[in-house]
Amino acid sequence: MIGRPIKTRKVAGTPKVAGFNPYGQSQGEVFKETIFLLYEEYEALRLCDYEDYNQTKAAEAMKVSRPTFTRIYMRARHKIAKAFVEGHSIHIEGGKVSYDNAWYKCNECSSIFNNPDSLNESIRCPLCNSLNIDQCRNEGGTIK
Repeated sequence: MIGRPIKTRKVAGTPKVAGFNPYGQSQGEVFKETIFLLYEEYEALRLCDYEDYNQTKAAEAMKVSRPTFTRIYMRARHKIAKAFVEGHSIHIEGGKVSYDNAWYKCNECSSIFNNPDSLNESIRCPLCNSLNIDQCRNEGGTIK
């Protein structure tokens, strides 16, 4: 049985880190499994547990229904708990998301960045100060 297609979820942006690894395992011990946390799951955790939004307000921010938000949030919490209890690494990636701000790629240093100051028309690379930039495409949660 094929379900309805997944709608795009709105997120503020990509996380500052790509994931986490457990601390305290012996060097020879390899991580058993990687838990993949989707960007929308990360965003649900960020909104409720970091920004202290209630689920209704967080669902509005992500442009999803409150029951859909609850499912995303509970899935994220379950994945995090599994990683903590069983000692798995966490990798944050993927999902069908759109971002609040446009993202850009510098053609000089290949840096990817966004422009939080949307009133400023002149966009420069924050690393090399170049004006030689292109707007990135957002494809399924991946900036290209």
